[in-house]
Order: sequence, then structure tokens, then C-alpha cells
Amino acid sequence: MVRVFNVYYPVRTIVLLLGETLIICASFLLAGLAWQGNDFVLRMRYGGEFLNIALASGVCLVCLYYHDLYDSLLLSNPRETFTRLVQVLGSACVILAILYYILPVVRLEFGLFVLGMVLAGVLLSFWRRLFFAVNASERLARRGIVVGADALAASLQVEIERRPEYGVRLIGYVGTPTEPGSMNGLPCLGSVESLPALVERERVSQLIISMRERRGKLPMESLLQLKTQGVMVEDGSNVYESFTGKVPLDSLRLSWLLFGRGFRVSAVMLIYKRAASLIVSGLGLLVASPLMALIAVAIRLDSKGPALFLQDRVGRAGKTFQLYKFRSMRDGADPDGQFKPAEADDPRFTRVGRWLRRLRLDEIPQLYNILRGDMHFVGPRPFVPNQEEEYAAKIPFYRQRWSVTPGATGWAQINREYCATIDDNVEKLSYDLYYIKNMSVGLDLLIAFRTIKILLLGRGGR
Repeated sequence: MVRVFNVYYPVRTIVLLLGETLIICASFLLAGLAWQGNDFVLRMRYGGEFLNIALASGVCLVCLYYHDLYDSLLLSNPRETFTRLVQVLGSACVILAILYYILPVVRLEFGLFVLGMVLAGVLLSFWRRLFFAVNASERLARRGIVVGADALAASLQVEIERRPEYGVRLIGYVGTPTEPGSMNGLPCLGSVESLPALVERERVSQLIISMRERRGKLPMESLLQLKTQGVMVEDGSNVYESFTGKVPLDSLRLSWLLFGRGFRVSAVMLIYKRAASLIVSGLGLLVASPLMALIAVAIRLDSKGPALFLQDRVGRAGKTFQLYKFRSMRDGADPDGQFKPAEADDPRFTRVGRWLRRLRLDEIPQLYNILRGDMHFVGPRPFVPNQEEEYAAKIPFYRQRWSVTPGATGWAQINREYCATIDDNVEKLSYDLYYIKNMSVGLDLLIAFRTIKILLLGRGGR
């Protein structure tokens, strides 16, 4: 796996992306040579045509990403992938047509553009077919064994099986089985003591250690010897974290939080986050002020009550602050002060409020919270006090979310849809802890980029 911006990506997906980058660029280059011949070479060298091709290729790659064609669920679904490839080409054509109308200087000649898009579509289809063949091949996957049979081991089995692009095929597990003979269909291959013989007999190349109690139970010398022979020996929690982008709460130990890598924010990082928040919020308020005025008028005309809605939220160190939002519900919808999570078709929404929530425009006033320092642009999403108290009482390690300043968007928000139940918030916490552990400038930029995607596609709002 490759670690970029503190997020792990499978090598196969990186190869897929690099291959598609080369294919799209090559398609336009071949189209240019076929359409213009030597004139195209001269325009590439002296006329800036290379930059125009780079722009067109970049738009195509962004469309591939925005249509989820690098998502795990689609990397093993050929039929859906080819449908979306057609959508990608259509979206790219529309976006480039708008760009060419606004900036004629970046325009590619019509015949070159059409031929390049056709070539790209054909070659991408063949490239994806090759990727599906490689991804589905068991011969090209590493053969792995899970050492242990606890909750983490079961979760690892599920995540590995649904992500074939990581190139791991579990053949079984060793340890004390939770069920006679198998764990969710995964066969028990023997005891921990039989690992050396199992590795040799089954041609195993990866061992994933998932035993909660390891002292005196793991054959450390045998594992070290297997590692020196080229077998990958990895901690189950680290594998789960790298595969899923979240922390395994089922097996989380206080010692792991205390001694593990991360969970320490440097002074430089704090300075960056405050500076970035000031710049983003200041520019955002300046640009959005006309839109905010129109929204405020629409809210007042649509229903009785103030345009702004102020609500207590829990911030860093458990301290409360007032969050600013545009009012999207009837004034006094929660008279007892016990704010309930919004439902998909919540009757408390006003007509204007329903559209504001769907388009996320009700969140714009939070720029003022960011400017004041109550929040950063990126961080764990703050909740109302009664919800936070409930979750803190029922979910282990929940108070760790309060160790950093909350944010308007975050790692949990871009990986999960709206959270309303305890189970939802358990998983959300696992993403928040991953962010707190791996906080960095690069991860913040990645979250911001993916947030834009969610906003443009209108996902996850209620």
C-alpha cells in the first residue's frame, strides 16, 4: 500500500490511476498526430498545445474521480463501471465545452478533441477490463492468514473480502475459533504453534496478528524467523486502519492510544489550522455575503421567526459555544430544548429550509464561528450537549473527540452519511479518531477536496 496525505491507497488503485492518466494524455496526443500531422508537433513545441491537452486530460481524470470510479465498490463491478465511463465522457465534454466558451485560448481543435475523446473511451474500457481480470485473479493475490479469532479478526475478514484491489486473499485463520471449524465461513487451519508449517505448506506470504491478549500466546521467535524469510507480519489494528481509514473501536486499548503513533498535535499544526481558518472564513464571508442576504430574506418571507438559528455545541475540552446556522426548521420546533437529529422527511423543516439543508446552504453562517475560533474548517463535527453527553456515556473513548477543535467538515463527514443512531456515531467516532491520530496539512486538503465533491453531488444532507 502507498500512504499519501496520511491515507493508505492500494498499489493496484495507484497503478490504475497512473495508467488512466497516461491513456488519456496519449489519446489526445495520438489524435493530434492523426488529425494535424507535423503541424501538431510544431504547436506542441511552440504553441502551448501541450497545456491545452493537459487541461483536457485533467478534467477527464477529475470526472473519473467524481463518478466514484476509484471507489472499492465499483472496482469489482464491471457493468456499473462501463456505464459510468460513458457518463464520465459526457460530463467531461460538457465541462470542457463551457471552459472553451469562456476561455477560447485553451480550446482544442474540434476534430482533435472528438477523436481524442473517442480514443480515450475505447482505451479506458480495455484498460479497465485488464484491471478487472488482474483484480479478480487469486493467483496474483497475496495468500494471508489471520492469527486470532476475535471481533477485530471478523471485521478484518469482511473488509479484506470486499476490497480485492488490496491484493490479499485470506485462506483461513489460526487460534481458538469462535465457532467450531470456521469464522464467518473462514476455515480454522490449526493452532498458533503450527504457523511455521502452515506458512510453508499453504505458501502464505502475509500474517495478520489479531489476538487481543498476546503475552505468552504468540510464538515470537517463530514469527521473527518467518519475517526474515520474507513473510509479512502485520498488526491487525494497523491493517484495519489502513484498509478502512478508521480506527477499530472493537479492539481499541487505552495503551494503544497512549503509546501508538499520532494523537499529538504540534504547535506548527495548530498555527497552520488557525491561519487557514482565518483566511478561508474571511474570504468565504466576503464572497458569500450577497447570497447570505438573499437566503435571510427568503427565510423571513417563508416562515415566522429569525433567519439565524443559534444552538449550543460542544467544542474543544468539552466547552460549549454557540453555533450559527440559517434556520431550516419551524421556529420553536424543539420547545423542550432537547434537539433531536433531523430525519429524511422531517416535518419540522420549512419549505425554504428543506432546500437549504439539501444544498448545505444552512451551514454558511458557520464561517463566522470559524473566524471567531470556535471551529476550524476541518475537524470532528460538534454536536449539541445532550447528544454529546449521551454518546460519551455509551461509547468508549468518545471524549477523545474533544481533544481537538471541531470543524465544519471532517474525515467522518466525507466517509459517512448523516448520523442519527448510537451505532452510526460509533462508526463516526472511529473515523474521527483516525483523523485525530493522523492530522496533517495533506489530510486537511484531501478532506476539503472531497467535501467539494459531496457538496456538488448533493450527498449526505438532510
